[in-house]
Amino acid sequence: MATLALSGTLPARADEAFITSQPAEMLSIVDLASRKVVATLPIPGKPAGIAVSPDGARAFVTSPDGKALTIVDAASRTITHRVEVGGGPLGVAVHPSGSPAYVADWYQHRIVAVDAASGAVTGEVKVGNSPSGLAVTPDGALLLSADRVSDAVSVIDTLTLTRLASIPVGARPFGVTIDAAGRRAYSANVASNDVSVIDIAARKVIATVKVGQRPYAVALAGGRAFVTDQYDSTVSVFDVATLATLATLPVGDYPEGIAASEDGAFVYVANWEANTLSVIDTATLKVVDDIAVADGPRAFGAFIRRTGR
Repeated sequence: MATLALSGTLPARADEAFITSQPAEMLSIVDLASRKVVATLPIPGKPAGIAVSPDGARAFVTSPDGKALTIVDAASRTITHRVEVGGGPLGVAVHPSGSPAYVADWYQHRIVAVDAASGAVTGEVKVGNSPSGLAVTPDGALLLSADRVSDAVSVIDTLTLTRLASIPVGARPFGVTIDAAGRRAYSANVASNDVSVIDIAARKVIATVKVGQRPYAVALAGGRAFVTDQYDSTVSVFDVATLATLATLPVGDYPEGIAASEDGAFVYVANWEANTLSVIDTATLKVVDDIAVADGPRAFGAFIRRTGR
């Protein structure tokens, strides 16, 4: 299909944040060195979910209202494919190899696999009710799905697209995050105001950590978990070893998407109602900046592009 170029200047030589803004129908690209928006791209269909491939080559954006997945060439700032996946695409994750992308279909209770290069749908697997957040283990073997209405996390074999297990967690899990070792996962449970800590190999919850009201997603950095508490407009921080609460940090209104820099020095928070991206210094546990972005940023997923430059 024809490509659509981004507006704006070329990015600085630094990692970037790809921020979906739902009501604005916009993807904002933020240079994380200068902390400025360096490019924007219109995305129809109320974009919400985002996943940047580990190599930084592509970004994948879900549009729940548009029933589509948009594939963006991250370096050239162009759309390469818009894939009609049907249902209500929300969460998205990418295999560590860069393909396929996995899309959570909220309405049809399934995960759809999409080839990154061609945009072809290559398979699907049924999961629990209303899958939202997705994450893939670092070795690429397993895909986890937060099945919100089922109060569970599904475990899927990526090679066969087979559902291997359903792990009961807290009430209404939304975001799910896997640690760098691929051993533990963390589900943010919106209705029970807690985070379930999952032993992936054992396929069971081994701990539950209370956080603020309506937690939506979790980022990991420096041995700590950072959790967006949407109704409190805060980020809860706890130690992943001791599970002790370390801090509660005020951010903008209705925080949702959250991700850590590659070195763990900063955590970035998309504030849905404040129209900002908050920057948290993980050493001081202080908000050090707020970056203005387009209206209604959700950035639900892995939104940091590692440029490697």
